[in-house]
Amino acid sequence: MDATLPVGTLYRQHHGWLVGWLRYRLGCPDTAADLAHDTFLRLLGSRRTPVRVDEPRAYLTTIARGLVIDHWRRRELEQAWLGALAQLPEALAPSPETRALVVETLLRIDALLDGLRPRVREAFLLAQLDGLPYREIGARLGVSERMVKKYMAQAMLSCMLALEEPDSGGH
Repeated sequence: MDATLPVGTLYRQHHGWLVGWLRYRLGCPDTAADLAHDTFLRLLGSRRTPVRVDEPRAYLTTIARGLVIDHWRRRELEQAWLGALAQLPEALAPSPETRALVVETLLRIDALLDGLRPRVREAFLLAQLDGLPYREIGARLGVSERMVKKYMAQAMLSCMLALEEPDSGGH
């Protein structure tokens, strides 16, 4: 099957199926409905509408699977943040607004790090979190100090570009 379909047609023909597919994987009807909705929003936000698809359900599944991964990643980050907050005395606990801002910031940082090539990410984290000098990072990664400088330049460029991007609302 070789077809170009408007998003509305895809929605009418496959929304119910997609919600069921997500509900089976997530076990939560509300989250499944939200992610199915987000899947179609992602399609609407793409530059190519109508969408050319040979296998509509496989196409929708691919998009939805990415959103499920984002959902679980967000949930893990939120749980880690809430665990850290639980260790604070109540008087020092941030407001709900501050909590939400921190979670969104953590998600953006996570997405930025996830977008880096593995070696670049590792060099960046060794420098930023462990405070290692480039020479030691190079020894750990088996590369020259000059290559570590290149990795760090790539990571810093990604950080600068991320700062310039408008907040995508986590999507």
